[in-house]
Amino acid sequence: MTQSHESLQQLIDRTPDLVEYLRNDVTAPHFSRQGTKAAAFIPPAFSNWRDEQTAWAETAALFHQSHHMPELFLDGPDALKLIERLGINRVDNFTPDRAKQLVVCNPQGQVIGDCIVYRLGEQSFELVSGMPLQNWVEYNAITGGYDVQIVRDAPSNINTTGRRMKYRFELDGPAAGDIFAAAIDGEMPELGFFRTARVTIKGREVLVLRHGMAGHKGVEISGPYEDETLVRDAILEAGEPYGIRPVGTTAYFSTPMANGWMAYPIPAIFTDESLRSYREWLPGDGWEGRSEIGGSYVSSNIEDYYVTPYDVGYGHIISFNHDFVGADALKALPDEKKRNKVALVWNREDVTRIYASQFGDGPRYKSIDFPMSYYSWIQADEVRDAAGNFAGVSSHSGYVNPDGEALSLAMLDAEHAVPGTEVVITWGEPGGGTRKPQVERHEQTTIRATVAPPPPLKREVREAFREGIGMR
Repeated sequence: MTQSHESLQQLIDRTPDLVEYLRNDVTAPHFSRQGTKAAAFIPPAFSNWRDEQTAWAETAALFHQSHHMPELFLDGPDALKLIERLGINRVDNFTPDRAKQLVVCNPQGQVIGDCIVYRLGEQSFELVSGMPLQNWVEYNAITGGYDVQIVRDAPSNINTTGRRMKYRFELDGPAAGDIFAAAIDGEMPELGFFRTARVTIKGREVLVLRHGMAGHKGVEISGPYEDETLVRDAILEAGEPYGIRPVGTTAYFSTPMANGWMAYPIPAIFTDESLRSYREWLPGDGWEGRSEIGGSYVSSNIEDYYVTPYDVGYGHIISFNHDFVGADALKALPDEKKRNKVALVWNREDVTRIYASQFGDGPRYKSIDFPMSYYSWIQADEVRDAAGNFAGVSSHSGYVNPDGEALSLAMLDAEHAVPGTEVVITWGEPGGGTRKPQVERHEQTTIRATVAPPPPLKREVREAFREGIGMR
């Protein structure tokens, strides 16, 4: 696995303050942070990001996912055994007609990463997205003596082969079900949430996963990369009468504010002595060693940035019917240590005040960009209650045009996580800002916010979304 002469452990050993290093001196490796490199594969917008956001709420949107997500293919007699040992998920019901949101933890029950895993056959699995998770799976497959074969497929911006193994699209919005039914050959299969089926489009086999982001009958569609253009054109043609819009990267990477996914928490692998050999296996310039941190929350202890599955909304998928890495720690975790994932709806007057500070002689507060306001791969902003008590951490932030609100996802202590609670976010970094090139010189300020349930914000859409997940 090691891609450089220095391992992650060597990087840590020579770095006096790891948090200071990750806050100031690394550039995140993710496709969303790659600017023009990403634009070479998918444009920032096909039309404009506001209308593209509106499409997934009112008509239909086609998300182009072929280039940004790493994949790992796992095949062999011990493949399911490996997933069962590492994942917090129940696997005794993992039949070949379904997928799961796989979550893996360190021995202390803190999240290393998550991804979607498809079961393609009796001993074949496809892991989509989540590079830290995929690294952990590969390392354990090698060192644990599992009888499996692994094939990796890197994102297009770092892929040395010049092409991906599979294309991938997501079709979502109120008209998504009708459009997909019109695009496929034959009858539309009946699919529950996170169930899969094989269909054909223009005679080409397509794997479809029922996976919507906003309460609609959305689907994730994948197949051999050489079929990408044919399948995409067929879906856009079928969707034209419904007002379908292809979505660029600007709108796409704002989707956490629409679906509540707490993407890419910092992998909890930097300190545990039992993971030393893993850190010696990882490269110093890999994803873990470039875990860019930003925001107003600052701790000298990297462990203060770790999260548990409960913190990021995965408590409901933990299954203690099997032994997995971190199970004992999660069983012993007291309720008061379990944070709640919520939305924070930002005060409009405070947002307007920050925009107004960009004019005149100052002070200049940290700019708020739309539709993505978070300016670091791992964003951590301090949240306090009205009395000044620490309440938790705000993470991904931004704006969704159909909702017309600036908001963020946050992990709050239970007493502060009640919808309607008023809290205060510290916005901007201390000391005028870190050395990250995307952070301009600025002064800190505060933003009042109101606690709300995790997105989608609109009640009717949120209820439909939750009902769909309940089918899983």
